Order: sequence, then C-alpha cells, then structure tokens
Amino acid sequence: MGESRFVIRRLGLTEYEPTWKAMQAFTAVRDAGTADELWLTEHPPVYTLGLNRKDVAPPLRHDIPLVPTDRGGKITYHGPGQIVIYLLLDLKRRDLTVRQLVSRMEGAVIGLLDRYGIEAQARADAPGVYVQDKKIASLGLRLKNGCCYHGLSLNVAMDLSPFDAIDPCGYKGLQVTQARKLGILQSTEELADQLTDLMIKNIGS
Repeated sequence: MGESRFVIRRLGLTEYEPTWKAMQAFTAVRDAGTADELWLTEHPPVYTLGLNRKDVAPPLRHDIPLVPTDRGGKITYHGPGQIVIYLLLDLKRRDLTVRQLVSRMEGAVIGLLDRYGIEAQARADAPGVYVQDKKIASLGLRLKNGCCYHGLSLNVAMDLSPFDAIDPCGYKGLQVTQARKLGILQSTEELADQLTDLMIKNIGS
C-alpha cells in the first residue's frame, strides 16, 4: 500500500529552529494521501525546552542557545555527533497510539545497541533509552490532527559536557552516555542508517 511507505530525507547538519518550523509546515498541509517521512539530521549545539516546563531549571551556561519548542518533555541538548531522527507520521492511518509509537521507537534503539552487545532498557516513568541507568537516547513528540512530528535523538560521538549544565529531561543528576563510550566505533552516519532501517521495521513499512 502506497500510504504505508516512508520517504527518507537525509538533511545533514541543520539549524534546529528552521527544521522544527519545516516539520510544523509539513504537518499543517499534509492530507490523507501524504506519505510519511523520516528526517535524519544533526544540529549545531542547542538546548531545546519542551512543553512540560514546570520546575525546569535554565541551563547553567549561556554560550549555547535555548529554544522553547512544542514537543513533549522537558529540556535536552542537541549537538554534532548525535543522531536525530524526526518522524512525520499519520498515526491515525497506521492505527498507532503515541504510547505504541514511543515503545517502537525505543525498541529500535534497544535493537541497534543489542547488535553491538550493549544491553539497554526503556523506562515506564521516563521515556527514552538507558544503559546502566545512563541515558543514551531521548524522545519527544507532538501530535496534531492524528499526525505526529519531532522524534528521537541518540548520542553517538559528541561532546557530552553541555548536558552537565542542565537536568536532562528534567531529572536532576541524570547521567548521559553515548555509543562511542560503550565501544561502538561505527560512524554516526552508519549508525543512523541502521537505526532508520530498524525504525521502519518496528513501525511497519
């Protein structure tokens, strides 16, 4: 069925805010025949603040911009060396709830890490993927008229120090990790392609 196929867009390094606005625009004009899309990108250093802003402490450093955005969740960091996959999906057409989609997204990351002998888990109380209680992937979505946008980020080979200036995803003291620290030496691009394949398989192509 044509409606279940994905368009894959490899955007390279993109500024966060124009990419977010492009997702909004895409979602606003899509109709029942619009193919779902996955956008692969990386962002220059940026903090993003989701809609759950209660009790969120501002970043302790001011050399990195902070962008309030419309995804779920609290505060996180994006930077080079991190895979970002945005999912622009018609959930109604796919008969998926947001909770089901989140589980399948988490499952794709867990499956990717399992290929390299890394045991990872999802947590019911805090969406994302964790390795030994350290967060390696963050998720945040926005639902509009039965369609979603935003997506997930997976830390691969980046400077993790900006996370020290925030409470990642609103959790004080939460530590983060990345694929390179776990001994996975594949490039960000190679891992992004593998994760995309697993994501398509989990969501249903």
